[in-house]
Amino acid sequence: MTTVRLPLFPLNTVLFPGLVLPLNVFEERYRAMMRELLKTSEDEPRRFAVVAIRDGHEVAPSAPGLPDPTAVPDRGAAAGFGTDPLRAFHKVGCVADAATIRERPDGTFEVLATGTTRVRLLSVDASGPYLTAELEPVAEEPGDGAGALAEGVLRAFRQYQKRLAGARERSLATGADLPDEPGVVSYLVAAAMMLDTPTRQRLLQAPDTASRLRDELKLLRTETAVIRSLPSLPASDLTRGPTSLN
Repeated sequence: MTTVRLPLFPLNTVLFPGLVLPLNVFEERYRAMMRELLKTSEDEPRRFAVVAIRDGHEVAPSAPGLPDPTAVPDRGAAAGFGTDPLRAFHKVGCVADAATIRERPDGTFEVLATGTTRVRLLSVDASGPYLTAELEPVAEEPGDGAGALAEGVLRAFRQYQKRLAGARERSLATGADLPDEPGVVSYLVAAAMMLDTPTRQRLLQAPDTASRLRDELKLLRTETAVIRSLPSLPASDLTRGPTSLN
C-alpha cells in the first residue's frame, strides 16, 4: 500500500473525516509547520495529519515550575512526548486539509481545517523543527447492514440530542438536516456525542462503518439513559468542536 509523509499535529482530541477542526497555533514547532504549509500553492491541498495523544502533553512545558523550579523546559519537535514519540500517540489518525491559515501580527496562527481520510501511523521523525510521520491510508469498508444501522443510530441520536439539550422535539434537527449516508452518519455522531478520547479513538479506528454504527447505537442508548437523571446540558455542535489551543 502506498504511504505518504506529512507534518504531524498531535492533539488531546480525535479528528474524524468530514469534521471541522479550528486551531489556535502558538507553539513555535507548530508555527513552523504552518509557515511551511503556507508555501504550498493555494491550488494544492495544505495537508497535515492529526493523531490523538495517548501519553504526553499537547502543549510542551514552557517554563520551570513545581515540583522542580530549576527544571529546564522541554524543547524541540518531540517536546512533551518522551524519547519515542511513536509510542505516545494512537496509531490511527486523520488527515486534515487546512482551508484557512491566517497569521496574526504576533506570529501565531488561526487555522481552520477539515478531516478527510483515516491514516495509520507507521513512523515518526522528530529531526526537524516539527514532527513528520510516515502514514498509510486506512480504507473505509461499509460492513454488513450499515444502512439499517445508520437509520437506527439517527433515531437514537435524536433522542440523545433531545435529552442533552433539554429541548422540545420540534427545536431539534429534523431528518432533512441530518445525512443519510452511513459513513457520514457514523462520523458525525461520533464527533457530536459527549465522549472521552479513548472512546472516540475506538470509534475512529473501527474496522468498518457497520461496526462503528453498532458501537454508537449501544453508546447512545446507554448515554441517553444516564442523561435522564442529569440536569439539562447545552446541545453539542454537530460539525465542529472547541478550538484547540495547540
